[in-house]
Amino acid sequence: MENITYIIKGCIQREYKYQRIIYNQYRGYALKIVFRYIYRYDRAVDVVNDGFVKLFRSIEKFELTNDNDNEKRLMGWFKRILVNTAIDELRKGSMLPEIGGIPDHVWEIKDNSQDADQLLLYKDLIILIKELPPACRVVFNLYVIDGYTHSEIADMNKISIGTSKSSLSRARVLLQNSIKKMEEEKLCRM
Repeated sequence: MENITYIIKGCIQREYKYQRIIYNQYRGYALKIVFRYIYRYDRAVDVVNDGFVKLFRSIEKFELTNDNDNEKRLMGWFKRILVNTAIDELRKGSMLPEIGGIPDHVWEIKDNSQDADQLLLYKDLIILIKELPPACRVVFNLYVIDGYTHSEIADMNKISIGTSKSSLSRARVLLQNSIKKMEEEKLCRM
């Protein structure tokens, strides 16, 4: 890949060539973020594409620093766009649970941010999180995985801080029970 600062400058100039480079480089990263919230592949792809549109429409607001930091900062900024876009999509559907699995080929999309062991753990965690009730799932993702505060989560989801904390607590209990059950099943197979 070319120099990220040069590519971002090309995107600021609305040059399709550089937008395509960003899209190809970060599509896998974007899908994995969105899959934490949206589990139907077709809807997740739509949310990812909406996220890229929002990124490219507002990229002139991105402040360039040095080459070493620009990629990390861009990924963090883009992650926030993706999470907000996914939450907006869930809100449109009244936080209805998603139906359907994540196709196996999605895990093969290149994402340079993880090694093989991390990918396996990540995949197992996503499968368990998918089983959570929608409100708990969203709060868990926002707080534990994406690092938002309860205040930010409450604002994003139009809920109280207490509801956010309660949903997180419930999600943790449900996940602990799921992990315990999964470990017991593994022991029984041995």
